[in-house]
Amino acid sequence: MKAQIALITILTKDVPTMKNFYKDVLGFEIKSDMDNYVEFESEGARFAICNREIMTQVTGGHPSYQDEKNGQAFELAFPCDSPADVQKTFEEIVSKGATPVKAPSAMPWGQTTAFFADPDGNIHEIFSN
Repeated sequence: MKAQIALITILTKDVPTMKNFYKDVLGFEIKSDMDNYVEFESEGARFAICNREIMTQVTGGHPSYQDEKNGQAFELAFPCDSPADVQKTFEEIVSKGATPVKAPSAMPWGQTTAFFADPDGNIHEIFSN
């Protein structure tokens, strides 16, 4: 095995809503759409959304995929070209339906960051160095 991530999959009970959010709000293009599994065009690691029940089936009913977890389980971070781009992007995605979590601000480590949530409540970051 290589110590490299080749695929990131978000598990959800509502694939259509999540698919529309990542397509319409964040601008990902759909590569493959099989109703309960959607894969997006993504430079670098592959990126997908999958129905929890499908993952339970393909793993032989493993209980981890059946549990409803509370709280944040992961974060995606999206790079921007500049602090002004962070502000512009934040305003744009919020106007399209992202839930604002924290407006852009300068962080002590030198980045400008902003946080938003997707329809399942997963909090993600946009940033510039």
